[in-house]
Formats: sequence, structure tokens, C-alpha cells
Amino acid sequence: MNSAQLQSYLDNRPNAKLRDVVAEILYDEIVSLRIAPGSKLNVNSIASNLGISRTPVAEAIISLHERGFVTTKEDANGYFVIDLSMRDMIDLYDLRKSIECEAAALCAMQASEAAIAELERLANKFKEYVLTGDTAGMIATDLPFHLLIIESCGNTYVKKCYDLLLPNLTMYQASMMNIVNSASDNPWATNVIYNHLAVVGAIKMHIPELARQAMGEHIDSSLSFTMYSGGNTDPFNYARSKAKK
Repeated sequence: MNSAQLQSYLDNRPNAKLRDVVAEILYDEIVSLRIAPGSKLNVNSIASNLGISRTPVAEAIISLHERGFVTTKEDANGYFVIDLSMRDMIDLYDLRKSIECEAAALCAMQASEAAIAELERLANKFKEYVLTGDTAGMIATDLPFHLLIIESCGNTYVKKCYDLLLPNLTMYQASMMNIVNSASDNPWATNVIYNHLAVVGAIKMHIPELARQAMGEHIDSSLSFTMYSGGNTDPFNYARSKAKK
């Protein structure tokens, strides 16, 4: 992060408050893993890098804490980026599976034709990006695909539950894209590439149970892919080491 980066963000949002722009910068740095998971956020250092006072930085960090991307620790002072681990991802994906399988089934019953068309577009673009190794493209199409299913399911409580998962899920999705790009020999790779299209196919046919099954298989495949990528170690150590370089 530097003053030129801050100015670029300010140019795009000239009427935004400085604390909100700083929060946006930190958010982008965190979800792209340029700030390593588990890192302590040093207010003085960030303020110095951006060429601003400490106040908007501190306010930005508090905002990210309220949104779930930053946490505190009982045995340490300050704020830390949420950490990643295979054990935590398993717990997260257990709950994610329950919510998204139901959302997919509801979409098969009531999603609009426009929503289905957009889901199909995102699924095809995701496949293209995985096959070409375009990490930015994968990130730009993966989570939006899942969010559109949540938005289109017609159940506000499903959306509220999913919103609670989003900070952690966003981090894991970004990290997984780096793993996808570095593990082409993974036996679960084909499943990950084509699962989105299977989910869309079930929704297009308006078969709720098939959509529920396809989504469950997709989430299980994503988890298995990630676990295999780590071999006998936690695969998110790779994300940490890459972010710290």
C-alpha cells in the first residue's frame, strides 16, 4: 500500500469519506491475500505508507472488524486479519453446504430466466478461467455465482444466514483460487471445473432435488480439492507464505 494507491481509489470515489476508502483498500488487500491471513494490522505503518493520519486508518480497521474480516485476540493487543485453517474450512463448509443446497433447490423452483441465464454465463466463464489459469477471473466469477443463487432463492432468512459466512468464505475462496492455479494434477480438479455447470443444468430443468444434490457435490468437491492440495499439511500455509513474500 502507498499514497499512489490511495489516490487511485480516491479518484474513483471522490465523494467518499477517507475512512471508507481506506477500508476499501484494506479489504482488497485482505481478500486478495496480499496481507497474509492472521497478520497484525499496524495502524502507524499503514498510515505512514498511505501518507495520512492514524484516525481514518483506525476507523477503517474498526469497520472491517464489524464486518468480520478483522478480529482481536485475548492474549494480544490490536487487530488481526482473520486466519485460515483446514479445520475451520471444514466447519465453515458444513454450514455452507446446508444453506447453499437449500438455496439451489429453491432456485430450481422459482429463479427468473434472467437469473438462470446469468448463472449459466458465470459458470461458463469460471470454467474458461480455470482452464486458462486466470486467477483473477476465477475470483470474479466464483463467489458471484454462489451469491446470485442465494439472492435468487427467494428466502430472506437464507440470505441473512449466508451473510454471516461471507467474510470467512470470501477469504477461503480467494485462497483456494491460488491453490487451484498451483495444483493441476489434483484428482478433484475436473469436478471443481464443471460443478457450476451441473448446478445450473439442474436449476434450468427445474428439478429441486437434483439442484440440491449438484450443489452438495460441488461443495464436497471443493473441500476435497483443497484438502488434497495440502498433502499431509494445512494447504493454507501456502496462502500465508505467498502473501508474506
